[in-house]
Amino acid sequence: MKTQCHCGQVTIKLPGPPTKLNRCSCSICRRYGALWAYYVPGHITIFGSTDTYVWGDRMITFHRCQHCGVLTHWLDIDSEQTRCGINMRNIELSELEGVPEYDGHKP
Repeated sequence: MKTQCHCGQVTIKLPGPPTKLNRCSCSICRRYGALWAYYVPGHITIFGSTDTYVWGDRMITFHRCQHCGVLTHWLDIDSEQTRCGINMRNIELSELEGVPEYDGHKP
């Protein structure tokens, strides 16, 4: 399974489909319109160059394609962490049929 930005210059190869999707409504994810699936960083492969954005508590870097600007993923700044977020809006929605969604940022 793979995701890719709009222009195709950033592709992320995934080990398999997600088990659930996070429709996070925090202040930045809501603005990005992201739909996150979480993977172990060592289990994904990222092809292409990205620009990054870090905000707030400076714990994660948001990555976007340098060419088309589409948000592709986030990585934890602390390399000891065991998950990263992949923006599943960059995959055909039919490939996500039946995968449950939740809002992991609701109070």
